[in-house]
Amino acid sequence: MKTITNDLVKNFKMYLHEKEKSDNTIEKYMRDILFFRKWLGGRGIDKSVVLEYKRVLCEKYAPASTNSMLSSLNALFVFLDWQDLKVKILKIQRQIFIGKDKELTKAEYERLLTAAKSKRNERLYCLIQTIASTGIRISELKFITAVAVNSGQATINCKGKVRQVFLPKQLCKMLKAYIKRQNIKSGSVFITKSGKPLDRSNVWKMLKALCVSAGVSENKVFPHNLRHLFARTYYSIQKDIVRLADILGHSSVNTTRIYTVETGEIHRLQIQKLGLLRC
Repeated sequence: MKTITNDLVKNFKMYLHEKEKSDNTIEKYMRDILFFRKWLGGRGIDKSVVLEYKRVLCEKYAPASTNSMLSSLNALFVFLDWQDLKVKILKIQRQIFIGKDKELTKAEYERLLTAAKSKRNERLYCLIQTIASTGIRISELKFITAVAVNSGQATINCKGKVRQVFLPKQLCKMLKAYIKRQNIKSGSVFITKSGKPLDRSNVWKMLKALCVSAGVSENKVFPHNLRHLFARTYYSIQKDIVRLADILGHSSVNTTRIYTVETGEIHRLQIQKLGLLRC
């Protein structure tokens, strides 16, 4: 039976680097593969073992999470030419609306800003508005530099793609004032005390600290939900999903559709407005 050795994992990691996968993607693949190896408990691998693991994942995790973990394994199997071990991912019907417990509303967004301001956390106050008004990923925050603010646009180089992100004039005005007060001469605008660009972990912790005072559920407060808020707000006004895909840096419009999903309540109200019922 086949086994996953340290050398195989190391070689796969090197392969992902050569393929210019992002650090976050590589970290995710490694985490999933090591989780699988731990679950194996020293056993060898054949198709029946992988199918057993798939059943375990289905029982413990949501379909999307299960598929994500299986995709990491399939990528490893392809690299090792263990094609016979690949398993099919679950088929998931695309959601047409999102639960109210997960959607960050405009009102909740405003409360987060109010909370950040009341705590005199200017960095977080500006950071939240930067992500929400541009739709950038948290991994792209480092590209919001002093030069970008002065020019009104940032050059984003992420996941092997380069695109231009325009910064609203009001945002630039706010960030210029922040840069001046913080005496930032060059480089990223949002940095740690040591001068390094803020990462996902830094921002996550800062946002979670606002939840109680803002009166917003922790389940809704994370960087990517600000990106979703931008996407929904843009689409509700412009109704141009192709243009939105370009702005967000998506290769497929199908990915963008996930970002424009509205709550079930909005979906219900839209149906009621069709005027096809007579009471």
